Amino acid sequence: MLCQQEMGSKKKMGYKCRIAGVMLLLIGSIAALVVVAVVQDKLKVKEYGLEFGIVIDSGSSRSNVYLYEWPGEKENETGVVTERKNCKVNGAPISELEVSSKEDEKTFKGFQDCMDKIKNHIPEEKHKTTPLFLGATAGMRLLEMKDEKRANKIMGKLRDFLSKQDFQFHKASIITGQEEGLYGWITVNYLKENFLQKNMWNTYIRPNGAETVGSMDLGGASTQIAFQVQERGEGADYKSVKLYGYPYTVYTHSFLCYGKNEADKKVLDKVIRESSDPAYVINPCYPKGFNITIQASSIYDTVCILKPKNYNSNQEFYMVGGADSEKCGEIVKSIFNFRNCSSKQCSFNGVEQPPVTGDFMAYAGFFFIARALEQSGKSDLDQFNIAVGNFCNTDWAELKLKKHWISDGYLKTYCFASHYVLTLLADGYKFDNETWKNIHFEQKIKETSIGWSLGYMLSMSNMIPSEVKEITPMTNPVFAGLIFLFSALIIVTAVLGFIILIRICY
Repeated sequence: MLCQQEMGSKKKMGYKCRIAGVMLLLIGSIAALVVVAVVQDKLKVKEYGLEFGIVIDSGSSRSNVYLYEWPGEKENETGVVTERKNCKVNGAPISELEVSSKEDEKTFKGFQDCMDKIKNHIPEEKHKTTPLFLGATAGMRLLEMKDEKRANKIMGKLRDFLSKQDFQFHKASIITGQEEGLYGWITVNYLKENFLQKNMWNTYIRPNGAETVGSMDLGGASTQIAFQVQERGEGADYKSVKLYGYPYTVYTHSFLCYGKNEADKKVLDKVIRESSDPAYVINPCYPKGFNITIQASSIYDTVCILKPKNYNSNQEFYMVGGADSEKCGEIVKSIFNFRNCSSKQCSFNGVEQPPVTGDFMAYAGFFFIARALEQSGKSDLDQFNIAVGNFCNTDWAELKLKKHWISDGYLKTYCFASHYVLTLLADGYKFDNETWKNIHFEQKIKETSIGWSLGYMLSMSNMIPSEVKEITPMTNPVFAGLIFLFSALIIVTAVLGFIILIRICY
């Protein structure tokens, strides 16, 4: 009797173990099914195809075509953009088009050569969806002031030419000076990773406590300054921009007619007016041993200077180098107006400007002039001042020997240009002995040229939709097979559990 009871108890225990085992298998199968479904949905990776964009920078001296690329995925609505290709257009700057058909033909051929080179760096299936922009800067702004009809005709020809390319042409326009300054500021801070950087997990994050860097650009016809301010002031020089999900307020101003080439013409005009003999003009900004004959039209054919009385475009001026650094500096300062200011602080010509703060990147013309003075990178104000004096007091033969990598056309202007940079930064923008140390004279950051076009592309990338291809952790057959397996296990265990319960009950 006791043995029967023990056998019955063991039998019940056996059934209980079987039920427990079946239930564990059932629960495990259900859990595995849920895990597979969740993993397939939540851990899928998004693979984004590369997007491309083309920006043509048409300045007063030349045009450059830039090809940018970025992954289709965007960080807070702004693409992570890198420069892929830079092509210099052979021919005249666009502001000189419509002068002779031969020169125009040469320039458009230069554009086509660059477009063909750019095309080779973009997958063929992306050609039709690659946006194309052209931005004309100060050279065209001046031409528009002088001859609006001709400027419109040039822009019309460019639009017609670009619309026939294999790309998705968006627009060709003359950008404002404020836009040029703002886009330059965006470029500098993007390359310095002040907006975005990768962390140890290779994902993009906003740098903790990152400060932005000011931007200073010197072109042929205009110069720009831009830097972040904490409070928005009044007027068009204060711009609000949102990048990577964060807002910034930027002060930016462009001085038309104060690019290096136009400022040089202003100085030459002053030198000529102070001379009594146009056949023998002593230019204190030219080195000793240098002489040149200059035609009047090359100086006065601009809206930046008032033509003298009895102006004759064919008149010639014979200039000789005076090598007088102090006198050159005085003439350079005379092209600025530092007196009139109706605001708390002005730069020059009555333009309101808040105090400069933080680091600044000075590029384009600033860099080349500083390099000629051996002051590229960082320097201090006293060192820069001494370098200017030494450069201006060196005769032509010695200059050509020391600075053999600089062409004569540029070298002859660098005494004036160095005084100009010194005056613009110290007297104009109000950099002093302390803040001057925060200026970095650079041409590139991370092997990428500094300019407004990259910042422009960063802003324009907000408009471009992303192509997204989802990649799941498991292929569809594997996923389907696992779902079938675990579903079958659930059904089988459920049937076994039902059979065992029937046997226990009966």
